Amino acid sequence: MISPRSGNYERLEGGLGPSRLGVRNIAWRKIFLCLIIIVGLVWLLKPPEQRVWSGIKVPAWQGHSDVDMEHDHSPPSSPMVEPHKLELDEPLPTSTPTYPSHPRPSSYESDPDPSKTVFCSTPRNPSSSLVQYALMIDAGSTGSRIHIYKFNNCGSSPVYEYEKFVQKNPGLSAYAGRPGDAAQSLDSLLDTAVRTVPEALHHCTPVAVKATAGLRLLGAPQAAEILDAVRERLSTMYPFPLVPEDPVAIMDGRDEGVYAWVTANYLMDTIRADSLKTAVPYAVLDLGGASTQIVFEPVFDSAKSDAALREGEHKYELKFGGKEHVLYQHSYLGYGLMRARKGVHRLVNFMASTRTTAVGAEIGNPCLARETRRVVEVEVAGSPATTQNVTMVGGDIGSFEACNRIMQLVMAKDAICEVKPCSFDGVYQPSLLDTFPNGKILLLSYFYDRINPLLPPSTSRPLTIASIADLATDVCLGQPSWEKRWGDNKQAMEELLDRPEYCLDLTFMHALLRLGYEFDDGRTIEIGKRIDGTELGWALGAAIAMVGGVELTCKA
Repeated sequence: MISPRSGNYERLEGGLGPSRLGVRNIAWRKIFLCLIIIVGLVWLLKPPEQRVWSGIKVPAWQGHSDVDMEHDHSPPSSPMVEPHKLELDEPLPTSTPTYPSHPRPSSYESDPDPSKTVFCSTPRNPSSSLVQYALMIDAGSTGSRIHIYKFNNCGSSPVYEYEKFVQKNPGLSAYAGRPGDAAQSLDSLLDTAVRTVPEALHHCTPVAVKATAGLRLLGAPQAAEILDAVRERLSTMYPFPLVPEDPVAIMDGRDEGVYAWVTANYLMDTIRADSLKTAVPYAVLDLGGASTQIVFEPVFDSAKSDAALREGEHKYELKFGGKEHVLYQHSYLGYGLMRARKGVHRLVNFMASTRTTAVGAEIGNPCLARETRRVVEVEVAGSPATTQNVTMVGGDIGSFEACNRIMQLVMAKDAICEVKPCSFDGVYQPSLLDTFPNGKILLLSYFYDRINPLLPPSTSRPLTIASIADLATDVCLGQPSWEKRWGDNKQAMEELLDRPEYCLDLTFMHALLRLGYEFDDGRTIEIGKRIDGTELGWALGAAIAMVGGVELTCKA
């Protein structure tokens, strides 16, 4: 751990004392020595290079220039994990290499020696290896991704350096009934890990596979078959040891959101021991294919009667970097982007079935952009296990306003709220207006994938909730509107021409934020994909817990 110098240090004192020349000279020598030390420390601790954030350069948190930092030499603690509680040893900051002649590598490709580190030449704990790798496989609903993380053991807890990231489609849930094929689908990812991690460290590099909403929706029997097959293949075909606790499992939705919160706020320097005391952690909203999560740290007015977070599944107590955080979190299964699409199509199809419509006729869908069409698979009324293909068209009815009316039904805003206040679908949530009025908001995953391609390369205007409605309005009007706004943006036009449901996607995102969570239209938001080459999402937070929270064993 690193503590601010103001917290534990011994001052160098040089008093002037009585007016004797010899003593005075000794005092000035001490002062001169202090100045040399201070200049050296300032040089060593100068801020790191600017971080890249969603394509916009923003400076890293400042605040190291006026304090000295020193290591905590106490032995690492053993984090205790309980339901809704998590204690993590905080990885040390990665701002200043031990050897200035070797710049801190930000990727595997720029690392001069992946088996070593530029931070130190020997580990703090002699029983630890100098470098520690960790493999985290994110088995999502639409694809599988491997995060190959490099840490070092220069400090009292593992220090994160960088990641190598590879992904492939489809996800494990696409192999329902074929567990062997599902397990084999991860081979290309694991082969990348074999090539990336130095061979001498293979047997001590832990691996975990965490499945998310895709397998949750698949059903327990089929999901268990797939997970068992993956576990067996990892154990017999690859040299990496499985972590002792739940190495291949479906991740709890609350952990998914909280680990994403840890990842983002760790990389943005808001929750580390050396972060500015005034730094307010971001609220993190993650939008996947099958589920969406919200995590934030509410602040209550002690003068009000309900000045505390209600007890329940939504409450998550986290200890990180020596500070305790009481977080609100909730994972909405069924409100991911792909599931939202299915919900909209099902509702539109049902509404059409109540009218006199010829069998096989095209169905108007206001959530498709004008003059676009899409063949969609919908459940047959009264038989959810049976599906049929239906052609839906935007025609001349596609519009943000009309689609938003559909979203009002999909969001189930009028569901019974047993514990107030509620966000949507009857879920308790503290009012963001009251308990998180000015905090920053970070949107991840599909939020970024859909919004970012439509933004101009550079703009000084902040992105707001209303900005999403503005984008959706022009997208839903169809190609003439696209050409008027994005005609010179090749990437945007390719995205729009390839995705008839872009109107639906943006309208759902706006409804989720504005109608669901009740953010004001003027609320500023940020979107993110990666910081300094590290993917945002839950994986890094889970890896930090993996290397710092359990006793790792090497594979024989």
